[in-house]
Amino acid sequence: MSGGSPPPAGPIDPSALAERAALLADRTRAAFCLALIDGRAWTAGELARHAGVAPSTASAHLDRLVAAGLLVTERQGRHRYLRLAGPDVAHTVETLAGETRPAPCPPTLRASRVAGRLATARTCYDHLAGALGVALFDGLVADGLLETEDGLALTSAGRGWFVSLAGPDALPRTPRPVVRACLDWTERRHHLAGTAGAALCRALFAQGWVARGQDRRSVRITDTGRAALPRRLTISLPA
Repeated sequence: MSGGSPPPAGPIDPSALAERAALLADRTRAAFCLALIDGRAWTAGELARHAGVAPSTASAHLDRLVAAGLLVTERQGRHRYLRLAGPDVAHTVETLAGETRPAPCPPTLRASRVAGRLATARTCYDHLAGALGVALFDGLVADGLLETEDGLALTSAGRGWFVSLAGPDALPRTPRPVVRACLDWTERRHHLAGTAGAALCRALFAQGWVARGQDRRSVRITDTGRAALPRRLTISLPA
C-alpha cells in the first residue's frame, strides 16, 4: 500500500462495541465522564466525592476508563489528575447526554440555581454550550458564516470572521473536524464544536466577553461581552 494510506476498515466487532458501551453503562463511570466534560482535570479524590463513592471504588472505575482510552492521567507530586482523552470522547458523552431523559427538577434552591447557570452557559470540553452556545451557532448560520444545507461547513466569509476574531492561527490543520454540530443536552439543539468551536471559546475568554462562572462548568457573559457580541454577530443573548 503506497502513500501511507490507512488500511481499509473492517467490520466492527459487536463484542468490542458492547464492551465500549458498557463502560458508560455504569452510573459512577458516567458521573465521572460528565464531570470531566468541562475539559479540565480533576483529582481522583474530587471525582470520588462528586460521584459519592469511596476512593477505592473510584480508583477501580477510573483505572478501567484509563485502560479503555476514555480518560488520560497525569501526576503532579502526589496527586493524580484525570481528564477526558480528547474532544471525540467529549462529543460522545455530550451526544449521549442529549439523547437522555432530562433529570428531575433539582430538590434544593441552590441546586436549582446551579442547574440554571449551567443551562444558560457552560463549557463542553473546549467549546461553549447551553443557551449561549446555541445562540452563537444560530448567529453564525444567520450571518452566512456557517453553512448547514449540505452538511455543516464554514463559508469563506466564516473563515475570515474566525481569523478576524481569533487571529491567523484560529483554524489550524488537525485531524479534528473544523466544525461539528454537538447536540446540547439542555437546549436539545446544536452548539458548535470542532476546531472552530474551540477557537470561538478561546477568543471569547481572551477578549473578556465571557468568564468562568460560580460553578465548575458554568460561564457568565460579561458586560463587555453583552455590548460587543451583538456588534460581531446576529445574536440574542440569554439573560
